[in-house]
Amino acid sequence: MGLAVTGAMQWISIGTLPGVLEWVRDYPGHLAMSALLWAVPVYVLGTLVGRLWAAALPVGAAGLALALVDYFKNAINGTPLELADFGLAGAAGDVAGLAGDLTPPQDFWLAGAALLFCVLLLFLTRRLTALEGTARGRTCLLSLTLAGILLTGSGTRTVGGWLEVDFYTRMDPAESHSLHGLTLSLWRDAFPQPKTPPEGYDEAYMLEVLERVDQLLDARAEPEVKPNILFILSESFYDLGRLPVIQYDGDPLEHFHALEAESVSGTFHSHYLGYGTGYLEIPMLYGLNGLDLPPGTNICFQDPAVYERFDALAEQYTGSGDYDAEMLHAYDNTLYNRTVTYPLLGFNGLYFSNDIQQMGIEREDGAYGGYYMRDGYFFQGMLKRMEAINREGKRAFLFGITMENHQPFDPEKFNYECQIPLIAPQFTPAQRDRLRVMLEGITRADQALGELTDYLRTCGEPTIVVFFGDHRPNLFMPGGDTVYTLLGLCPENDTLNWTEAQINDLYSTDYLIWANDPALLGDLAGTRRESSITALGPQLLELTGTPVSRYWGLLEKVSRVCLTQTDLYFVDGEGNPSFTREEAGLSPEALELLELRDAVVYDAVYGKQYITERMNLPPGA
Repeated sequence: MGLAVTGAMQWISIGTLPGVLEWVRDYPGHLAMSALLWAVPVYVLGTLVGRLWAAALPVGAAGLALALVDYFKNAINGTPLELADFGLAGAAGDVAGLAGDLTPPQDFWLAGAALLFCVLLLFLTRRLTALEGTARGRTCLLSLTLAGILLTGSGTRTVGGWLEVDFYTRMDPAESHSLHGLTLSLWRDAFPQPKTPPEGYDEAYMLEVLERVDQLLDARAEPEVKPNILFILSESFYDLGRLPVIQYDGDPLEHFHALEAESVSGTFHSHYLGYGTGYLEIPMLYGLNGLDLPPGTNICFQDPAVYERFDALAEQYTGSGDYDAEMLHAYDNTLYNRTVTYPLLGFNGLYFSNDIQQMGIEREDGAYGGYYMRDGYFFQGMLKRMEAINREGKRAFLFGITMENHQPFDPEKFNYECQIPLIAPQFTPAQRDRLRVMLEGITRADQALGELTDYLRTCGEPTIVVFFGDHRPNLFMPGGDTVYTLLGLCPENDTLNWTEAQINDLYSTDYLIWANDPALLGDLAGTRRESSITALGPQLLELTGTPVSRYWGLLEKVSRVCLTQTDLYFVDGEGNPSFTREEAGLSPEALELLELRDAVVYDAVYGKQYITERMNLPPGA
């Protein structure tokens, strides 16, 4: 039964029986370990109910459910199911609703039928497989012992060693999924590979790190002007000019392109494609990313103490007492644990869609556009909160998360409206319908940005707008291809066989930092600069001149040499991609900065926190 569940899951994951047979031939140890992991619960439940067929039924159903969720996640954003995704299990209904129409593949039904046949065989031979009397007791003892062994890290690694399964090497999720299969890749995540401490790690070593950080950083004076800051995460926004062949009878980013001449702008390197907004917010506001945490850790659902080790980005402003920090989200509060994490990150006010609709906003086109709150309506809510905070004599640090351009991209989403004609003769009519929805959503986001900046030009309050797309939409077409595969930008939806350049291209969007007073940007207005999830915060701190902690000062230095560092890929400070840091050809100075950051993060997250409190103080303190 363990072999049957494993085979069924691989059938759904790989999509063809020959592909499953090839995986079995190449990795028999992985098959055996996966089968063992499913056989044990069949035995444990079988001893409780006395019938193996009755135990096989729920265990097989669990395997099919996991494989289907993995298939859907791969369909949404090209990455497999990870243990970290189970942090959103309680909000699975909301996630599915946001993803749109999810249809099980034909292989799911075929694999399910094959699995049901195996259960039927156990039922038909139930007299031979019944567990009674002494046999039941012995089986119970054996199955519980084996389960106990596999539920410990040392036991799992020992059994894995016998079967030549590597439980130590950290891998990109797509690579691990392809190599080990879904069952084993999730099990590897459950037993985190140990994080290697810096060589010589102790208090004396960390004090040397602290001294070196102070040598590299300069203390800052209080800025003369303290502007409002509107940090806007624009859902799935990016420059459509990046897509080849497709043409538009007009500029869908008319306002964004005009603002670039007055802004610091450029390519924005994300960590995801088509999914994962909440997982991007924490790295942006706190500086840590998934690579800093054990595999399988959901960055939004950690122990609350982890979020308080370092002062967050907002606290670099609120720490002076001159700013209030608030978060506004155009959806509800069900996803990504925001009601827990944002207060820990220094935000003293949280406003979700219902709260914003209670602010008395009057707009002729109403609150909703498509399936979600209009960006224009949402921005009016941000302005109301900014003005309220200003009336209290403080500056506003507002982090806003839009939703109007969120998937699903159903043809009827905007009532088939598309303000700018689309020219894409090489696509089918059904495919062009999907493209029009993406085009209309981004056009509306751009128009809302234009409304916002037009108002700020006249409001009289110095204000900086940080505007970026969190990730590109993973726009699926009828038939299962994405717009990117159809345009030849990547070979398939699964990222496993993508080149560094393809990952770097599709895992990037666009951003700008604009100010209603050009003096707030100094001589940088109109300049281009690569940025990223972990670089945009330090970039803002650099522009505002706000006194920063050692931690954020170090992140600012690191952002000059490293824009992105994840399990999937690495991007240096100039935007050049490679699969790993080691392949990037970094200078000794760049490597030193990354090693200092590694030491500081290890000390805070895994170690004794020898210098963590002092990393929250200004350089030299």
